[in-house]
Amino acid sequence: MSDSVATITGEDGKSAELPLLRGTHGPVVADVRGLRKETGLFTYDPGFASTASCKSSITYIDGAEGILLYRGYPIEQLAEHSSYLEVCYLLMYGELPTPAQMTSFEDIITNHTMVHENIRSFLNGFRYDAHPMAMMVGTVGAMSSFYHDSTDINNPEHREISAQRLIAKMPTLAAYCYNHHTGRPFLYPDNSLGYVANFTRMMFGVPAEEYKPDPTVVAALELIMLLHADHEQNASTSTVRLTGSSGANPFASIAAGIASLWGPAHGGANESVINMLDAILYSGETIEQTIARAKDKNDPFRLMGFGHRVYKNFDPRAKLIQKMCHDLLQQLGGDQPLFELAMELEKATLADEYFVERKLYPNVDFYSGIILRALDIPMNMFTVMFAMSRTVGWISHWMEMHEDPEFRIGRPQQVYTGAARRDYPTNT
Repeated sequence: MSDSVATITGEDGKSAELPLLRGTHGPVVADVRGLRKETGLFTYDPGFASTASCKSSITYIDGAEGILLYRGYPIEQLAEHSSYLEVCYLLMYGELPTPAQMTSFEDIITNHTMVHENIRSFLNGFRYDAHPMAMMVGTVGAMSSFYHDSTDINNPEHREISAQRLIAKMPTLAAYCYNHHTGRPFLYPDNSLGYVANFTRMMFGVPAEEYKPDPTVVAALELIMLLHADHEQNASTSTVRLTGSSGANPFASIAAGIASLWGPAHGGANESVINMLDAILYSGETIEQTIARAKDKNDPFRLMGFGHRVYKNFDPRAKLIQKMCHDLLQQLGGDQPLFELAMELEKATLADEYFVERKLYPNVDFYSGIILRALDIPMNMFTVMFAMSRTVGWISHWMEMHEDPEFRIGRPQQVYTGAARRDYPTNT
């Protein structure tokens, strides 16, 4: 925090001194909370792109330098040394666990992976062709009716239990949504398996035979989940915070986050990558033609999965997932025209000055979409996988918000542009 202030003066000459705040990292922030009271003014910031809506110690992003920190730890170090569940613990509690704490946490999560039997019946009430994200929104929101013993948001113990339940049960729900959509049987969790391996078994296994998780598949999914565990104040995280600020229970708040993630501008980017690659492949056009179209300002075609709204230099997650993507595709071998096309496109853009100068590098969505397709996960499950990964980030922010002494209900202002006051016409 700084003793410096910024001064702003309203139309009537009234001035306000706005304290300048400093976080651990990032730009200096003008505290505008007293602006309207002192001057009658308030700020206009569509999309809140220049507004800090909260203080948070969970995740930090430096888009210019390509830095992503979870609780201060670089994502590169966590991807190399940590596991998804250890990252869950870190995001929730702020510190890496001791071996004893990690064992206890893993036991808690493992023992909460089953869902209430009536949830299985609830899922069977959806149409046979219901979109898995529609089922996720409805089912997670309905969980408060099954686990109402832990929805007292003013009780720290209840908040923790709800967080643990959500992290534990989300893979089970995700697998069940897939099973319902494809007509496959629901499998109970297997407590002898790890978190990600258990998910792959529930998703792809059948009761008629033993399922042995593929270590390469498990490693690829674990990396994707770790890299997507949190990403600061994005649309869905902000939705969870805003919903939770009204006092909504954690299940309703997370369901709101899932609904926000469902939007194609947020969670659907990796699906757009596969749609683009499919379209290029089936059109028969060459890589050179594709690149030329991407450069043509008069052509509506855009390369999906290149560049990033936040990362102006490079996406640190993409650098980590790139090798996993290449290794996985090499291991699969055989005739893989879609993946060969993706790798040719990657190579061409990385060598083209047009893309290099504009820093339009492949981002995490480019590689994660390819990996999920390679693992035979259908595209309508891509965003479900994202939601499953991001649940820990959402619930960590929800918990942090409720521990914040400055916590208050969200109430954005507006610039009213409608009709001025007018009187209802009466017959005379």
